[in-house]
Amino acid sequence: MSPTLLPLAAEPAIDASATAFVLICSSLVLLMTPGLALFYGGMTRAKSVLNMMMMSFGAMGVVGVIYVLWGYSMSFGGSNIGGIIGNPFENFGLRGVVGDATGATLDADGTAIIDVFGADVWIPEVLFVGFQLTFAIITVALISGAIADRAKFSTWLLFTGLWVTLAYFPIAHMVWGGGLLSGSEDGIAAMMFGAADGAANVLPIDFAGGTVVHINAGVAGLVLALIVGKRLGFGKSAMRPHNVPLVMLGAGLLWFGWFGFNAGSELAADGLSSLVWVNTTVATCAAILGWLVVEKVRDGHATSVGAASGVVAGLVAITPACGALSPVGSIILGAFAGVFAALAVGLKFRFGYDDSLDVVGVHLVAGLWGTVGAGLLATEGGLFYGDGARQLVVQVVIALATVIISGIVTTLIGLSLKATIGWRVSDDDEVAGIDQAEHAESGYDLVSRGGRLGTSSTPALSHDARHHDELTSEGVKA
Repeated sequence: MSPTLLPLAAEPAIDASATAFVLICSSLVLLMTPGLALFYGGMTRAKSVLNMMMMSFGAMGVVGVIYVLWGYSMSFGGSNIGGIIGNPFENFGLRGVVGDATGATLDADGTAIIDVFGADVWIPEVLFVGFQLTFAIITVALISGAIADRAKFSTWLLFTGLWVTLAYFPIAHMVWGGGLLSGSEDGIAAMMFGAADGAANVLPIDFAGGTVVHINAGVAGLVLALIVGKRLGFGKSAMRPHNVPLVMLGAGLLWFGWFGFNAGSELAADGLSSLVWVNTTVATCAAILGWLVVEKVRDGHATSVGAASGVVAGLVAITPACGALSPVGSIILGAFAGVFAALAVGLKFRFGYDDSLDVVGVHLVAGLWGTVGAGLLATEGGLFYGDGARQLVVQVVIALATVIISGIVTTLIGLSLKATIGWRVSDDDEVAGIDQAEHAESGYDLVSRGGRLGTSSTPALSHDARHHDELTSEGVKA
């Protein structure tokens, strides 16, 4: 994921094909957040659909601004403070990346550029900023599904800014920016198994975000579900998805955008990105089947929501491992991801935490499996390929470290917000519908005529509108 930030060519110049590839992939990853909004929106009740979708769009607004100001500098800036974080002021506002490019490598036009993996393939550094910005956005948006139907929108926006700064940027730096969880000679992997030529002998495998994105978001979702508390009626009333076609549309857009997420992390259109595309596809296909088999055996029915959830579970699991596995290994990883995630979504009822849209069951469980599974199935270093357990040990360590760091930081932020401005809307607002309470809107207004908000009490209702009122208030007459 992380490119080389120092010049390695005498006269570097931007590679047009790599630049075009990353531009397209960045756009695909950005599409994932509106896709997630559709997926999550369909999974909620009708009275909460707009609020659920707004949590994703709100994350886009907050994180997009913060990433340019200090997020990129904290994640990928040249400084390395204790192996934990980069200096937020070094590239504040993209100083040194856009405009004042002092110290950066420049092309003939004066544009700051970076080398992709030391291969003398150069892309504009500001493009890498944009690509990474989309990762930060989707990670925060994923968390929102754990607290659907009951959280104040203002508290969510404040949490977004705090969490992305204190949890996401440090972990991104630790894994991709040369910090403690990376393959640098100062990282944990090097401490365990030694280093040579400036890199750890056993490099941690996280190609596109198993730790940084999915374990990170999954742990945060679990912590917030516990802090915010259960929805009214959880475990007693049915809280089924109100719009399954919306769920499946969202899953399809996520799958489409995920190719930018995984293949784009190679930052070049080459043989490895092609392998990643295939691995991503077949792992997801296998995860669908794994999830549906569990449903059929356990419940007697294979559901469309299960298929859509299997898509996401497979995509999550293959994310960290997509560049290290063979296609057959990817099928195995994906099939088990579907099984594990399908079984894990029921844990919230057994242990009593209200993870509304199964962020824990899908993202945390499948993210852990994908990260650890890479230590088993990687064609180079994997335990099943006869290379011993060193890679597996490294994978377990980086996964556990992410769980601990994310858990502690999210707990501190979540409890602080609960003690100050509060997380929950009132009970009355939750029962009546959080869309009206928080946004003064309704996702489905079948009666009103005209205007942005409309009105359902217009004196001069048409015959059809009056007839609709009669049906909804008195029921269909025989």
